[in-house]
Order: sequence, then C-alpha cells, then structure tokens
Amino acid sequence: MNILLLIGIAMAAGLLFSRGAHLIKLPNVTAFLVAGLVIGPCVAGIITKEQAASMSVISEAALGFIAYSIGGEFKLSYLKKIGKAPLTITAFQGLATAICVDVGLIVFGVDVPMALLLGAIALATAPAATLMVVRQYKAKGPVTQMLLPVVAMDDALGLMVYSVSASVAQGMLGGEMTARSMVLTPIIEIVGSIALGAALGVVLSFGARFFASRGNKLALSIACVLAGVGLCDMFGLSSLLVCMMIGAVMVNMSQQHEVLMEQCDRFTPPLFLLFFVLSGAELNLTVLPSVGVIGVMYLVLRSIGKWGGTMLGAVCVHADENIKKYLGLTLLPQAGVAIGMATLVASRFPTLGAQVNTIVLAGVLVFELVGPIITKLALTKAGEIPAAVK
Repeated sequence: MNILLLIGIAMAAGLLFSRGAHLIKLPNVTAFLVAGLVIGPCVAGIITKEQAASMSVISEAALGFIAYSIGGEFKLSYLKKIGKAPLTITAFQGLATAICVDVGLIVFGVDVPMALLLGAIALATAPAATLMVVRQYKAKGPVTQMLLPVVAMDDALGLMVYSVSASVAQGMLGGEMTARSMVLTPIIEIVGSIALGAALGVVLSFGARFFASRGNKLALSIACVLAGVGLCDMFGLSSLLVCMMIGAVMVNMSQQHEVLMEQCDRFTPPLFLLFFVLSGAELNLTVLPSVGVIGVMYLVLRSIGKWGGTMLGAVCVHADENIKKYLGLTLLPQAGVAIGMATLVASRFPTLGAQVNTIVLAGVLVFELVGPIITKLALTKAGEIPAAVK
C-alpha cells in the first residue's frame, strides 16, 4: 500500500479513536496507541510490521521534537528556583528502580546477569507519553513542574546505569569488563550529546534574529532539530539529550523563544499523533502469554521502584506533599529508550537477548497503554488539571 495512504489512514484512525477516548475521559495518547494496535499487524493488519518499520524516520523526528519541547521548559530562572531537587529525585527514583528490580528478581531465582540487565532497562521512562498528557490537560503545579526535568534527566542516568550493568553482566558471563565500557563510553555519549545540542541551540538562537516571518523561524527550528537527530545517528549520540539541549539553550538565549516555541507547538500535534499511532502498531500482543512470572515480577518491581524511589528522593529534598505522593506514578510510561536498550542486549548477549527482549516488550505494552491513564489520575489527584479540561 502507498506510504502516503498509510499515513493518512493512521492519522484518521488516531483522530477517530481520540473522539471515543474523549467520551470516556481517557488521555489522547492512549487512544492513539490503541488505534495503532487495532490497525497494526496484531489485529487488522492494515499496517504491517515492515511498513511500520519503514516509517521509523517519523518516530525519530517526533522524539526529537518531544525532547525539544521538554528542553524549552528549562528556563534558568525556574531551575534556580527549584535548585537541586530534580537531580536528587532523579537519582533516587532511577537507582531505586534498578536496585528494586535487580534484588527482587535475584531473590526470585533469576540469574544475576539477566536481573542486572532488566534492572537497568527498567529505569528508562518515556518522555513522549508524559508530555502529551501534560499538554492535553494543561496541567500546572508543583508535580508538573518537577516532572519534566526529572523525565529529561532520567535518560542520561539510564545510559550510565545500563552501561555499568551491561559491563558487569558481560564480565559475569565470561566476557571482558573494562572501565572504558562501564564509565568512559557513557560519559563521552552524554557530554558529546550535551555539547552538540548546545551548539545547535546557539545556532537556532542567533539564526532566528535574521528572519522576520514566523514561518521562516519555524523552518529554522525544524532544521536544527532534524539536524540534531541526524547527527546523533551518525555519531552514536543520544537524540533525546541533544534535542533537549537545543530547546534549553534556545529558551535561555533567544529573546524570541516564545515565538519559536509557539510556532513549534502549532506544527507538532499531527506529528505526535502519527508517532503514537505508529508506536501502537508496533506493540506486539503475542509476547504477553510468554512472559510468565518473571514478566509480572518485572512490572510490579519497576512500579514499586519508581514510586518508592521518587517518594524517598522527595522526602530528602523536603518537596511539596503532592510531589511525594504523586510524582512517582507519572514516571511509569516506558517506550522507545527501553526498546532500544533491549535491542542492544539482544545483539550483545545472544543467550539472554530473546528472553530479555520479550519481557521488556511486554512491559512496554502494559506501561505505554496504562501509564498515561495513571499519569492523568495522579495529576488530577494532585489538583493540577483544570476542571474545565478533565
């Protein structure tokens, strides 16, 4: 089927399901995912697995703009106001999740290398679903303000924990465990990503001065984000970190940041809709029967780690009471980063890859469908969703 026709069908399905979701007060992102699941290979088969994979460039671009939008929230005045709290909470919730999954699975009898790999992957959070829920319901308040920087920093921490865990697992399985693979490689990736993003953010900030029309400003923003994503593919950097830095530098350097972000916000909704529908089409229902008790344990332990670690971090920094109660529940969605890590495991650990990949895919299916709903409920309980848009 023609690729443009498939894109049209995917967008139409997303819009149709979002109307149904509105009637039962579900987040749009859940509707888009379900729409993709229905028209994807697991149900109707209108979009095949190969066709969904062939449109991966759309998903890469969408993730870039999602990260750019999150970076646009990082104003220095706000960061100075909240201080080190997001960094502390990120560290606590990330490490608590990894440790909780590691220890829980080992006690349950899972081999240590496999437990370490699953614990590292469990740390990853999906910023896309979280941002969509925040935007749809116009959420504002302490929980929302803390959520975006925590989600942003979570991926950087995830890179570090995964690198260390994978190296330890490889050493235990008889491979070589080096300081370079454990520490130096992730540091290079993180520093390189931040530097590239900062450079592109400077280009965007200064370049916007030379264009009067909003259309040209939007074109420059799109060019910088797409260039960032493309350069990441070339040099093995993190597109999420790069695009977050583009947004963060731009919003603090450019006097026209409000215009730039407003134009981008008008351009991206159809792209995000298509991204989630295609993500839904790639969800695989057939993995659910094969995950077994280990898969269920992974789901439960990850949830406990995210919620408990966030609460502990929030207590340490004397955060708002609602942050202690509800922030952890908004960190459950999981998608692309976790799948990417599972793919790396499959290529690096042939003996463990298939089982780890199956468990992670099942986890993504559950967390991506249920996570946005829990995020909405948590923000509603925190009183940060206006009554008019519930």
